[in-house]
Amino acid sequence: MSIDLSILSNSEKIIFQLRSLYAKYGYKPFKMSKFEEYDLYGSNKDFLVSGNCITFTDSDGRLLALKPDVTFSIIKNLDDTAKGVQKVYYNENVYRVTKKAGGFSEIMQTGIECMGDIGTVDVCEVITLAARSLYAISENYVLDISHMGILSGLFTAMDLSESNKTELLSAVAEKNIGVILALCEQYGVGQALSNKLIDLLNAYGKPETALKKIGDAVVNAEMQNAYNELCEVCNKLTDKGYQDNINIDCSVVNDMNYYNGIVFKGFIHGVPTGVLSGGRYDRLMER
Repeated sequence: MSIDLSILSNSEKIIFQLRSLYAKYGYKPFKMSKFEEYDLYGSNKDFLVSGNCITFTDSDGRLLALKPDVTFSIIKNLDDTAKGVQKVYYNENVYRVTKKAGGFSEIMQTGIECMGDIGTVDVCEVITLAARSLYAISENYVLDISHMGILSGLFTAMDLSESNKTELLSAVAEKNIGVILALCEQYGVGQALSNKLIDLLNAYGKPETALKKIGDAVVNAEMQNAYNELCEVCNKLTDKGYQDNINIDCSVVNDMNYYNGIVFKGFIHGVPTGVLSGGRYDRLMER
């Protein structure tokens, strides 16, 4: 989970609030160098928000990159022999291309990583911290949640190639119904499954109404397992009192080569783009 603080005012005050919040939940501070070996990013460019990196050659001939991401460095330094769950928080500047600047920008970012023997309780804790992080910025916030297994299961039922999945996933992220239907027709997807995909996108809303619609679209075990976990997470968040600030949105997606579970995106009033994003990426850990 990460928050882009570069687009917010009073960012230093927010940083201290978030550090205190994460520490209370047992997260330890993580500090990284300004640069890493380029290979760390070059072989996984599609995971990065921006695939471009600022690179330079070190005095010993190694190709280095100014860090475009913190997650990779944390994973690189993960203790593979440790038991249980490892939890860290960070506050770092990253360097990546942004649409707003039209080129490379230095972006202040804070966030957490929860790794190891992860269960539903840990997932709920991370999403709770996402909600509490947004609340620290503004009481007027929305956290959109989905599960990659729902779309992944439907794409499996559609019998799509990897390239077809990527193209269709991009259209889903944009909620472009016309392109989605055209792609489904091009890929030979039957009308019934095409309608299921549209039903998932139209299920946007509060958990009590959206989950019922998503349940009606389930066609296989992969979708059912993802749906069950999404329901469990939403029930726990409702029990904690977050239901008024949570929406279900199946257009919240990330690369299926990396992400396989709950994904989420956070918004606050007055900021036109998402300020927070995160999700479960077991496939990145495997790679």
